Amino acid sequence: MKIVLASTSIYRKALLDKLQLDFTCHKPNVVESRKPNESAKQMSLRLAQAKAEEVAEHYNSGLIIGSDQTASLDNEILGKPGNAKNAKAQLQQCSGKDVTFYTGLSVIEAASKKQISIVEEFKVSFRDLTDKQIDSYIAKEAPFDCAGSFKCEGLGISLFTQLQGRDPNCLVGLPLIALCDVLAEFKIDVLTLNSQV
Repeated sequence: MKIVLASTSIYRKALLDKLQLDFTCHKPNVVESRKPNESAKQMSLRLAQAKAEEVAEHYNSGLIIGSDQTASLDNEILGKPGNAKNAKAQLQQCSGKDVTFYTGLSVIEAASKKQISIVEEFKVSFRDLTDKQIDSYIAKEAPFDCAGSFKCEGLGISLFTQLQGRDPNCLVGLPLIALCDVLAEFKIDVLTLNSQV
């Protein structure tokens, strides 16, 4: 079955590559803005569904995978910093605190319109960070396109004292364990697909 990732994110593509599936990428035409009084969890689910649904309109068959991530600190949503100044302010805000990430996942079968959606939660506990540590980290990894201002797959792991959750891939933007579960609901076994055994 054709698989389409409703994203052009290099991070999500690299994650999906781990499952050794044949897939293509299609950029969704979705405005990623927050609705009034919308929680981080609600926003991640709505946007994941919207991305999958928008891309599914372009296909007659196949599975469309949509995903979206939000981060919450003290009930405030953390966006992508965009630049060094904002990244520093965000990391100063996170220092010594717990940040909860919500990763929405939505998979649609284009032909039947069957849709399965979930939200995975993952919590990170930040170290007490000095300004020198923050400046050094930002200079080395420039995490300007990442919610929370870090790349956990790289040096960003050094910012934390603890990780809590089912799947650390959530922090990068695509919950692979949950995706395997959802694909199984669509009769796709990742372990035997394309197997030569």
